[in-house]
Amino acid sequence: MINFPHLWSAARRKGSPILTIWELLHLDLFLLFCLTLLLILGLIILYSAGNQDFMILHRQLLRIALAWLVLFICAQIPPQRYLFWAPYFFALTLFLLITVLLLGHVGKGAKRWLGIGMIRIQPSELIKVSLPLMLAYYYRDKHLPPDFKSSIMGLLIIFIPVILVAKQPDLGTAVLIMGAGLSVLVFAGLVWRWLIAGGILIMALMPILWHFMHNYQKQRILTFLNPERDPLGHGYHIIQSKIALGSGGLFGKGWLEGTQSHLQFLPEHATDFIFAVCGEEFGFIGTMILILVNMLIVGRGLYISVQASDTFSRLLAGSLTLTFFLSFFINAGMVTGLLPVVGIPLPLISYGGTSMVTLMAGLGMIMSISTRRKLIAT
Repeated sequence: MINFPHLWSAARRKGSPILTIWELLHLDLFLLFCLTLLLILGLIILYSAGNQDFMILHRQLLRIALAWLVLFICAQIPPQRYLFWAPYFFALTLFLLITVLLLGHVGKGAKRWLGIGMIRIQPSELIKVSLPLMLAYYYRDKHLPPDFKSSIMGLLIIFIPVILVAKQPDLGTAVLIMGAGLSVLVFAGLVWRWLIAGGILIMALMPILWHFMHNYQKQRILTFLNPERDPLGHGYHIIQSKIALGSGGLFGKGWLEGTQSHLQFLPEHATDFIFAVCGEEFGFIGTMILILVNMLIVGRGLYISVQASDTFSRLLAGSLTLTFFLSFFINAGMVTGLLPVVGIPLPLISYGGTSMVTLMAGLGMIMSISTRRKLIAT
């Protein structure tokens, strides 16, 4: 049996030129391979989900190229620089969130975009990176596990942007941001009984939260509990998604042979519900491969977090990894009917560029931590 860790160590001792190149570029080779594989799988699925439209594929390739560039740039920046700029970046994103509520572009009943000349910015995507940075910055020199005072301060840092995003309204992104922020507290060693108490408190406040929800958000929750109550209206998306997934069986109908998406029964089949297209055309085996690749990325990110040499890097890498995981988990959960439909795209697969660039920026930061972990003082 081949001992891969032994070969890796031997190659490093001999000064392998390949390893030296990747180290000089500050790119984690294993993570890079998994990301490349996931993006290739995404293009294959998108080509079918987009009804074999080469223009969609061309636009997605341009976004992937931009995302790779952002990842590479973020990987070159040392963690110490991220530590220095964290509070300033967080303050900037909060300012943009407030600005988008006042002056943002209205689309589909929500204010999520801010126009600056010919450029459109979605500040809620930037907060996915700036919030983990700020929390890691705050807890870098605190006594861990956090005491009551620092825990309350951490929750305050989390809930300010969460409330601003929820006001747009963008409940799905707000939940994702809250999960990313709470993951920092978990990695910092927050006492479990406090987490349980917080969960109980949120459940107790649900009737009050329900009162402040928009009507369409209430409908999504009611549809989640019983999609058949309105099969041609609010329940249509999830019913068609389940039909697509179930019809794929074990091996799927074959690439480009899906009927739910090609016959336009499945809504948003190139964006939010592209996971259902994968299930229909590639079956249970195809979805398991997709899940496996995502879990390899998550596993590598958590390993890098554990191996980080200082508290800031460890918390930042762990939170960014959990952000990636939650994006995948929420999308897969809503497509399969396990979670309410909240409009979170499938990471690096769904058609679109904003979320992809943000996630790749976070992964670039993780690579920066990975390749410099021996150079950071403990």
